[in-house]
Amino acid sequence: MNTARIAIVEDHLLQRTRTEELLRRAGAYEIVFSGESAPDFTRWAEATPRSGRPHLLLLDLMVDRRPSVSPAQVEVMVKAGLKVLVLSALASPTLVRQVVRAGVSGVVGKRDSEADILAAIAAVLSGAEWMTPELASVIAGDPDRPALSVQEERALVLYASGLSVDEIGAAMNIGRATAKQYLDRVKKKYASVGVPVRSKLDYGRVAWADGYLDPSLPSDG
Repeated sequence: MNTARIAIVEDHLLQRTRTEELLRRAGAYEIVFSGESAPDFTRWAEATPRSGRPHLLLLDLMVDRRPSVSPAQVEVMVKAGLKVLVLSALASPTLVRQVVRAGVSGVVGKRDSEADILAAIAAVLSGAEWMTPELASVIAGDPDRPALSVQEERALVLYASGLSVDEIGAAMNIGRATAKQYLDRVKKKYASVGVPVRSKLDYGRVAWADGYLDPSLPSDG
């Protein structure tokens, strides 16, 4: 990918203009849409050939003090192949948790530096995920997060970090069957709160989304 196409949804004109300037100065991005609402973006995208649609959407989570999109709308965007990076003041922790679970690739706080924003964009475009320590603390307070045992949590982290089931067993000094049992328990606990975990990629996503992985080391899952 030589020049990544980016869309911006931000209702504050000064913030939107500054974001445009930041991306143009970076030199590696083409801004294909910049507007103040998600419905405007959706209408534009539906009328635009696939070859002109963005690789990444920078999405302000709140517009006029209301959610700019629903988690269900975010999920539709993600399933259509669009990478979504949320810009948020973290004023609504519940909404942040919901869109993370819906599949956004990262969340940047509005108090983060411009360097952090550019780093987050680069990470997400490369296929990684981005989470700031501030967001991790928000996620950690999620009352809907399944309660994992210490061993289940460790197995999840190791598996999400790339280890095989055999390697998890060796790292935890347990047998392969026991390691698999821990992962199966994690899977069942997430299913009980409506979060399907079917693949290693899913394990990586829930580990990232629920703050089990170090936010300073974005996942490449």
